[in-house]
Amino acid sequence: MAASSQNWKESDMAVYFDHRIATPGIEGSPSEIAWHCIHPLLAVASISTSSTPGGSVAVYLEQGEHIPNAHVEHPFQPGLISWHPSKRILAVGWQTGVVTFWSDHGWDEHQITGGTHQAEITILEWSSNGARLISADKAGVLMVWRVDHHGRIQGQPLGKHDYGKHLVHCIFKPPAPGEDLVQLAKAAVSGDENALDMFNWRKAGKGDAPFKVGLQEGIVCFVSTTDGTVYCVGEKGKSLQVLRTDGPIRKLMYMEEKEILMIVTEALLLSQHHIGPDGTSQELLKVKLSGKTGQAAEFIWAERDLLITVSDKAVVRLWDLDRNENYALTPDEHLGYRTRESINCISYCENKGILAAGTSKGQVVMWQRALVSGTGGHRLQGKNQWKLQAPIDLEGNIIQLKWGSSKNLLSVNTTGTVLILSEQMMSAHFNQQVAAIQVAPNQLSLVFFSSGIQLMLRTDIHVKGVYVTKDVVVVWNGKHISVFELFGPSLRNAGSFPCDCCVVAVHEESIYTVEPNRVQVRTLQGTVKQLLVFSEMEGNPCHLQICGNFLAVGTDKAHVKVFDLSRREAKPHSNSKNLAEYIPDLGSIMSLKCSSNGNNVSILIKKVNGSPDSRVFFYDVEMDTINHFDFEIGKPSSENCSMPRLEESNMEKARSEMHELMGRYPVSHFWDQNEPKLFVCEASLAASRKRQSNITASVETSSTGYKVDVMVITFFSTQEHGLLLQDSFPKMESHEALLGLEVPYYYFSKKSGETENDPESMPGSPSVPQMVARRPLRDFVGLEDCDKTTCDAMLNFSFYLTIGDMDEAFKSIKLIKSESVWENMARMCVKTRRLDVAKVCLGNMGHARGARALREAALEPELDARVAMLAVQLGMLEDAERLYRNCKRFDLLTKFYQASGQWEKAIENAEAFDRVHLRTTYYNYAKHLEAVGDQHLALSLYEKSDTHRFEVPRMLFEDLQALEIYINTTKDRGLWKWWAQYLESQADMDSALKYYEKAQDYLSLVRVHCYLGNIQKASEIANESGNQAASYHLARQYEAREDVKQAIHFYTRAQAYNNAIRLCKDSGLDDHLMNLALLSSPEDMMEAARYYEEKGLHMDRAVMLYHKSGHFSKAVELAFATQQFSALQLIAEELDENSDPALLSRCSDFFIEHGQFQKAVEMLITAKKYFEALQLCQQQNLIISEVTAEKMTVSKESKEFSHDFRRELLEQIADCCLRQGNYHLATKKYTQAGNKTKAMRALLKSGDTEKIVFFTGVSRQREIYIMAANYLQSLDWRKDPEIMKNIISFYTKGRALDLLAGFYDACAQVEIDEYQNYEKALGALTEAYKCLTKAKMRNQDEVEERLGQLQNKLTTVKKFVQIRRLHEEDPKEALKQCEILLAEPKLDQAVRTGDVYALLVEHHARQGNFEVAYKYMEEMAMKLPSGNITFYVNQQIIEAVYKTVGVPVKDNLAERVQQNSGDDGVEVEEEVAEEPYNDL
Repeated sequence: MAASSQNWKESDMAVYFDHRIATPGIEGSPSEIAWHCIHPLLAVASISTSSTPGGSVAVYLEQGEHIPNAHVEHPFQPGLISWHPSKRILAVGWQTGVVTFWSDHGWDEHQITGGTHQAEITILEWSSNGARLISADKAGVLMVWRVDHHGRIQGQPLGKHDYGKHLVHCIFKPPAPGEDLVQLAKAAVSGDENALDMFNWRKAGKGDAPFKVGLQEGIVCFVSTTDGTVYCVGEKGKSLQVLRTDGPIRKLMYMEEKEILMIVTEALLLSQHHIGPDGTSQELLKVKLSGKTGQAAEFIWAERDLLITVSDKAVVRLWDLDRNENYALTPDEHLGYRTRESINCISYCENKGILAAGTSKGQVVMWQRALVSGTGGHRLQGKNQWKLQAPIDLEGNIIQLKWGSSKNLLSVNTTGTVLILSEQMMSAHFNQQVAAIQVAPNQLSLVFFSSGIQLMLRTDIHVKGVYVTKDVVVVWNGKHISVFELFGPSLRNAGSFPCDCCVVAVHEESIYTVEPNRVQVRTLQGTVKQLLVFSEMEGNPCHLQICGNFLAVGTDKAHVKVFDLSRREAKPHSNSKNLAEYIPDLGSIMSLKCSSNGNNVSILIKKVNGSPDSRVFFYDVEMDTINHFDFEIGKPSSENCSMPRLEESNMEKARSEMHELMGRYPVSHFWDQNEPKLFVCEASLAASRKRQSNITASVETSSTGYKVDVMVITFFSTQEHGLLLQDSFPKMESHEALLGLEVPYYYFSKKSGETENDPESMPGSPSVPQMVARRPLRDFVGLEDCDKTTCDAMLNFSFYLTIGDMDEAFKSIKLIKSESVWENMARMCVKTRRLDVAKVCLGNMGHARGARALREAALEPELDARVAMLAVQLGMLEDAERLYRNCKRFDLLTKFYQASGQWEKAIENAEAFDRVHLRTTYYNYAKHLEAVGDQHLALSLYEKSDTHRFEVPRMLFEDLQALEIYINTTKDRGLWKWWAQYLESQADMDSALKYYEKAQDYLSLVRVHCYLGNIQKASEIANESGNQAASYHLARQYEAREDVKQAIHFYTRAQAYNNAIRLCKDSGLDDHLMNLALLSSPEDMMEAARYYEEKGLHMDRAVMLYHKSGHFSKAVELAFATQQFSALQLIAEELDENSDPALLSRCSDFFIEHGQFQKAVEMLITAKKYFEALQLCQQQNLIISEVTAEKMTVSKESKEFSHDFRRELLEQIADCCLRQGNYHLATKKYTQAGNKTKAMRALLKSGDTEKIVFFTGVSRQREIYIMAANYLQSLDWRKDPEIMKNIISFYTKGRALDLLAGFYDACAQVEIDEYQNYEKALGALTEAYKCLTKAKMRNQDEVEERLGQLQNKLTTVKKFVQIRRLHEEDPKEALKQCEILLAEPKLDQAVRTGDVYALLVEHHARQGNFEVAYKYMEEMAMKLPSGNITFYVNQQIIEAVYKTVGVPVKDNLAERVQQNSGDDGVEVEEEVAEEPYNDL
């Protein structure tokens, strides 16, 4: 069976009860066992051990009970047994070839009768949906049977094959992706919500079909023969050989994920094959498995990628094919496994992740698989996934193990009998300082904490429940109850009596048991002394719990009632409360617990669908209210549940704790047995959150995002404040389950195999047995042995601290004088982060140093950093380290490591996270090592801190030899220089020069050589090195010796130019002076220029130096004085707007005088004399470039010139550009000046249509729109629709509707003249008329006149259009209308006469009335000014008419042209009239 989830954790505290099957009185040895995969039905085939040969098959229930009609015997042996995958139907193959079937109706031996198979049945396999059955025998005959929905065989086989060889193995190929519709429909009808969702398209998928309807399950199988041949059998019974191995086959397996067939041979060779649709086989892998050939071996294919084998009798081997790794599992003698045991068989339960193995000495070995660590949440790999469990001791040699049924039962075949192992939760109970833990089916471990007594109790019944008090121990198995009393250091049986009850509670001398509709109060001997009756409406009691003197009872109808047991008889303490009225979706009560004062009852419930609810409900008996805490959202119900008053610093902690509680559900809960307001709950991650958490843990290497599986949460519950979170912590991995709470401890059961001593037990506490662990409450760490007064004070303190009432908290502990109590409270403050409380604790402890450190740490912004300082002062170094890491204060963590002497950690932390203080850390560690005498390691750390140049000579100064060796070894120039200086101080000049040279300290080399009088060597060093300091020192030496040239040379190399200039002036070296001055600073240049000016020589050099030094006015003045025009030009090029205006004017005048007008303009612009510059450009006809124009343009932000000045300047620049033909630049400047009209006129002159259209669009001025539209009419707008569109748009935007009307009129005329399209002309005239009616003109008479003309024209054109349309329907009427139209005066102003005549001519010509047509042609020729009728009438029609009437065509046309040629005036007048229109 596939596991629903593969996130196994260690199993809950459980034991296995063994039930021996109740054989129906026959002698036989079990040979084969088989579980039904769903129902708890075990089939056992046995071989007779008597003298009479034969065998039998029987079916048993989960506790070994024999089913009466499920036993059959035959005089021949059974071979194979196989269960239907879903029906309660068993198929049995016998030695003679008979196949019989058992169902709830009994045995049926007639479906596959004898004779069908002639030999022993060797294969009997159902398909995964039960629709097919494969049977085969030793003779090689294989049959495929069809099975109906009742599980019965249908008639003859679908296919029959005789392979002639012994068939041994069969495996069905897993089903194709999809669902069996029949099975799915049945599940949906039975109420399965998942199945219903599969049928619901909207729920099942995101737009896709919910499932794919494929073949119903796997109906293709593979079978093998003894010679190693593998065949594929199809759904219709067809067979095909697919491959052949090298030897006999031991096991067939199928890897569903990759569709690979795996084969293990007798030689332990594993091969993988891919089988194609056509039956072709491809071998993918072939390996040798460990083990000896010929030995018995067993193989299991599990979890889609895991091969489990046992072959060498000592170990179980596993091979992970996905990760390609293998490992072995062996029993451990330390857990009670016997030595020299061989493993005979194995079985794996995928639902629980448990691997079971049977040994030759009757032990069942179990390994629990855990993919994820229970603490860190990291992914486990390989052998680490498997944890060995405690052994199960049975009798005999185990030869077969089988897991089965939906209840995960394990059957064990020990040759002599068969046992059924069922997992039973270990019973455990804690009460009145007594704990009982079940360690075996009939064995309990008891510990009495008050006296320290530890006992082992063996009973004669299988324990299914236990209840303990300080005086008695009561156990029961559902049929009997046994009572044991403490008698000295041991227990004695005080009585045993039959009682069909699975729920028992004990109080003093009374035992409380349940029966339908009542609770029985019994004596310890079983005598009923009182009945607590419940009505039928309240239901049957099913939960009992006693705390203090109060009994809480829960019924199967979700009623809760509390009884007071403090008197002789139990009295009701509350009315019966029906939870179903307050809790929607309530299924049943899981458990309930009562507080010690009987005022609060906590309840866990199941929902209607059977899943546990994420809420803990609290029934307040006095207030008769029900509240809850929801672990799914981590919040209590709003009613009567308040939040504590938290400081801002504690809000983050509270949010973090609440977040940790989210996504959980409660599994157990307890009230403190003495303190009525203290409540504890154990909460586990919900399944979805657990899977998500495990996935996170398997992907991430760190566990920062991993939530622990189980949390223990403590609350304070009061009527005034509601439910308040007091503490929460993860349950330790070694702890199995929470047993209870009694201040100052939590009590836990421990997992088997864990260490005996609890790591959290404090010295001095009573010893804790192996199966029980206890952990002190957070506030009682270190105070486990305190007296009752201190305990109550600490409990009150914790409560008031939780609700945020600091005054009451301190009042509750003000009488405590013990310094240890205050110290423990201060330690508690580290965990609760309550620094305000910590200050009081430190004060009461007299810890002045800690109080001061805490005040200084208050400056740190992070709360954890301040708490860490408290932890340091209290010696809680691990907590301090954790806190510093949590708040990421790695600088403080580095200091902490240094202060605590953890130097290696300090360096690691600084290297990884605090590199700012890395060198400081190295230095401090070196100082520490030096102090402890480890100079060698200190040397390396001084080097890492980069302080070795000073610290190492200081440290080794007493050992000069070691110091010299170190200096020579390190090859550090700084150290060489220091050593050279030391040697020089000791007058060892030769050695000093050697180390100075190594250190490349050229100044010191030159200085020493000069001291020794070797100035020539010093000169060589200075020249070769180029060192400025060395050159300066040498220049001073030469100057002292009055060697001026060498001094100047080395001053120059040292870049001490002022000293070199000084020597040149003193020595009269004017040539050298100029070069040095140019290299020197502006001040030196000024001094040199003054020197030349005073001497009156080399005035050009003076001008240049003044110029180079930035004194332009002085340079220009001197240049004018000395007539140095070339120098003046160079100076003018570097003048800018910041120069002296007078200087700029002089330069411009100078350039004008010498005809350099362009430079003069630039000078005037630089001097901001824009109008003078513009005037000069006009006078000298200088082209104004765009660069020059931009220089002349004053910025808008200028404060020096007014806005009017700027506008006038820009317009003059634009005027000048316009005169020079630079229209675009003129447009730009006009625009900058704000005169868009002039800008548009300039742009119109440029003829740049694209820019004109763009400028018009951005200007948005009426006048500009009209100007642009007028311009566009001058273009060929007839051929460019975009131009026409812009004309209409611009006239419209410019509100020039009269002009737009004229444009539409022109468009209409073009349509008539060019294209004879009167329909479009009519549309244009209509638009023109509309525009003219909307137009607003000063002369209204003119408007009326134009409207009249346009109306006449529109009417005439409309008539002609209608005549044309009428001509198609009623030609005669159309001809009449034409005649009428021709008679109208001024027809040519709207419709061309030639077009009307053309219509008449063409009509009569088509009708064959050529004479009439000729008459109209003559009239048209007379009325047309040009007489050119070909312009209106088709040439072919003209020729046809002339030909018919007998008139030569050419002569007539020539005559018409000649008659009209003399009237030039008309023709010229027509041409002149058309010119303006054409221009448009």
